[in-house]
Amino acid sequence: MPLSEYEQRVLEQMERQLTSDDPRLANTLASRGRRPVGRYVLASAVAVAGLLMLVAGAATRLAWIGVLGFVIMFGAVAFGFSQGSSKDSAGAATATKAKSANAPRRQAGFMTRLEERWQHRRDQGGGR
Repeated sequence: MPLSEYEQRVLEQMERQLTSDDPRLANTLASRGRRPVGRYVLASAVAVAGLLMLVAGAATRLAWIGVLGFVIMFGAVAFGFSQGSSKDSAGAATATKAKSANAPRRQAGFMTRLEERWQHRRDQGGGR
């Protein structure tokens, strides 16, 4: 079932509000799924090599090979799931702290408006 014009406008307004309140989160959500596959392929290959070292260490009873294999495997998985390098992580952290001071006031206003609109819609019989 397609959205009504009103629902589309409310959704667009919510998207604009999210972008203005927290552009970093909006950017993260918009760019989701566009990560390079090469990072995952490399991490998987190194993790498999670490697993093979772990098994080889257990089979030969050389504990240091097993421990080294585990460390390599753990590092590969951590590398695969990390976000990669950020352009300006220190600046982003400062900007996030600065915005968080103002965010509760703005967010409360947005949520209040949203709740009022929802209640208004329910009162008019818009709910099914």
